Amino acid sequence: MAMKIRLARGGSKKRPFYSIVATDSRMPRDGRFLEKLGSYNPLLPKDSEERVKMDMERVKHWLDQGAQPTDRVARFLEAAGVKDKTERANLKKGEPGKAAQDRAKKRADREAAAAEAANAPAEEAAAEAPAETSAE
Repeated sequence: MAMKIRLARGGSKKRPFYSIVATDSRMPRDGRFLEKLGSYNPLLPKDSEERVKMDMERVKHWLDQGAQPTDRVARFLEAAGVKDKTERANLKKGEPGKAAQDRAKKRADREAAAAEAANAPAEEAAAEAPAETSAE
């Protein structure tokens, strides 16, 4: 049986509250679980002790049994010092969507055209100015 330590959502609409549970990976997110290991309340401030509460003894037990934590739970365990910090490769981080890329390209083209237009009259004026002074 593939075991997971993951979050099960509770709370009402727009007011999330999560339970940290040990469950079979085939069960639904908020479905049947084997044991509740703690809780996570994302609405509390990040420095609050009540934000993440876990029974570390039971978490270690499930990790020894082969349970795999999800990414979010793994971060909680890293912060608690139970698990070694792992390097993550977020390949899509900072990459805007197609529409945003198109808007950025159009904006860059407009700015380049405006810069060329601003430089062109200055160059013409500079070219005409020495011609007038030499005529005197």
